[in-house]
Amino acid sequence: MRREIDASSCLDVASFAEAYGMSELLEEANDFVLKNFWEVSNTAKFQDLPAEKLLDFISCDSLCVPSELAVFRAVILWIEADPEERLGQAGLLMTGVRFPLMTFREFREVRAVNLRMECFGNKEVELYGSALKEFGFSLPKTKDQCRVRQPKDALILTGGDQLNQDMGQRIPSRELWFANSLRSGTGLVKEIEWRRLGEMPDKPKFRHGAAAMDGRLYVVGGCYFYRWHHSFPLYLYCTLASYDPKQDTWKRLADMQEIRSNFSVVVHEERLYAIGGDKDISTNVDSVETYNPDTDTWSFVHPLDQALSGYAVAVVNGGIFISGGFNCNYLCLVSMFLYDPERGTTYLADMTHDRAQHCMEALRGRLYVAGGVCNLRNFYTDQQACEVYDPVSDSWTDLASLPVPHVGAASAVLEEKIYVLGGYCQEDYSESGLVHRYEPSTKRWENMGKLRGAVADVRACLLQLPQHFRQ
Repeated sequence: MRREIDASSCLDVASFAEAYGMSELLEEANDFVLKNFWEVSNTAKFQDLPAEKLLDFISCDSLCVPSELAVFRAVILWIEADPEERLGQAGLLMTGVRFPLMTFREFREVRAVNLRMECFGNKEVELYGSALKEFGFSLPKTKDQCRVRQPKDALILTGGDQLNQDMGQRIPSRELWFANSLRSGTGLVKEIEWRRLGEMPDKPKFRHGAAAMDGRLYVVGGCYFYRWHHSFPLYLYCTLASYDPKQDTWKRLADMQEIRSNFSVVVHEERLYAIGGDKDISTNVDSVETYNPDTDTWSFVHPLDQALSGYAVAVVNGGIFISGGFNCNYLCLVSMFLYDPERGTTYLADMTHDRAQHCMEALRGRLYVAGGVCNLRNFYTDQQACEVYDPVSDSWTDLASLPVPHVGAASAVLEEKIYVLGGYCQEDYSESGLVHRYEPSTKRWENMGKLRGAVADVRACLLQLPQHFRQ
């Protein structure tokens, strides 16, 4: 039932779980509603919600909506399904709408809808009566009346590279960008609204590792200068720094024991794991080390069974899964394996397509793989094919292909949707600054606009930002 939760079924699953006392399933179904509220509000089942259940949802701090106007519109949809019976409950439901978070332009729609409601013959209804007090005509009684809905994850982009055929002319980035809402234009036009968060300390970097753990952003390793000629080596980092969004400060932490680039950092059981990667321009490694934030120390754990870089990694059901990547001969692999820090590697079913420099994200118990490069005789070419792995059946299924190449792209899951961000095209080495989003329910990729700043070998993760960043 967990795997089948979608916008049309989530409310039924929640009702079933509540009736039979299945608390974990109920929490997951309710969480899906909160993360996909606007989509759920447009389903037929939403019209049958009891008023008290609807009020619970819209009063929740973790409700994810593009604006507070979306909450108001959802309530109006529910009322209009049976206006004679439900207009009497409008005043109570409107207490869940946080009118102070609206702009004055958005509030005009509230007034217009109120006039329309009066046409139903109920002169007593005033949808925004209590809102006038909150909206500035008197001071709110409590801070809760004006609380921004939290937690709401922000998509954070760190570092990256701007491509140039002359490697010495590349311009890596120190910048951090974030987005946590969609800006909808006319018709079906949508794009992500990016805002600058700040800069990383020290020098810029790309092909680094980035992860969020316990409310902090960790950035580790990577490189800041790139020349193909052996007299100009790849300059690598072993440094680790953390960013605290509450204090808006960076802290330098212990260095890794080995320099790494073209690798990933993953969070597992409240520790960071830095896996494999390149140690110079033509050598990758099999070592794995873990960072303990309590002691600010790195230590080596069980190595991989072969040198690996340019892979993708994700955690699902408590296991660390690693797909593809370059082996010691820099051939793209089809492998998929489960890595354990104590026992090492357990190989699983191979992917259908070989790939490296790709993305993999966990969503609802499955692993989605997209983009990268693949082998082409003595060279590489773009890999636009996508596939999904089911850990239960140990099998792969093809997905819709990416519309454009995304090599060295970042990726993340935001509000139950998969985002592939930036990268480049292997064929002509041009930048691919686009963002594509995969919607599991429609099984389609859609264009979500362009990145800001550097676009190649950038890293992404989710982090909760304080209110002042988001307003």
